[in-house]
Amino acid sequence: MNRIAFVLLFAAVAGPAFAHTGHAEAQGFLAGALHPFGGADHVLAMLAAGLWAGIAGARAALMWPAAFLGAMAAGFSIAVSGTGLPAAEAVIAVSVVALGAAAAFDARPPVAIGATVCGLFAFFHGAAHGTEMPANAAAIAYSAGFLLSTALLLGTGLVAVLTGRLARVAALGAAVAGLALPAA
Repeated sequence: MNRIAFVLLFAAVAGPAFAHTGHAEAQGFLAGALHPFGGADHVLAMLAAGLWAGIAGARAALMWPAAFLGAMAAGFSIAVSGTGLPAAEAVIAVSVVALGAAAAFDARPPVAIGATVCGLFAFFHGAAHGTEMPANAAAIAYSAGFLLSTALLLGTGLVAVLTGRLARVAALGAAVAGLALPAA
């Protein structure tokens, strides 16, 4: 398992060499794929959401990550259209604490409510991705990149649940780390 994680990490970090011009789509994809890893807030929230979905199990394990990805894409679209969201960074910080705590304390709301919570927080994450998109990046390629990385982080959280109690400890760690984010 560690070897797979190691290979995925290097594959995500390695940048291809572009010897010719005209690769804006690929650069947009790479920039998008790397963006979620550029901030602890995004990494922790996505891992916590995956942990929570995995701990809740059953339909939540599929529906909550799907809601996260869909709402993230919607938030990105809103930001790219020029609409800003008030207090986005504060909501993102709260998302780390809330999602981590929900997983750590085994919150099991109905699937629709959990999907709504995941979607609400993901909407703000997506808006932040859209706001921070490089000016020369192709929006579709960039969004495909960060959605793929987000799916990998959510999936990592889901798979981590197989480790048993360690998943709840990791989720609690994410929640506690989230308390420090507004001060950063």
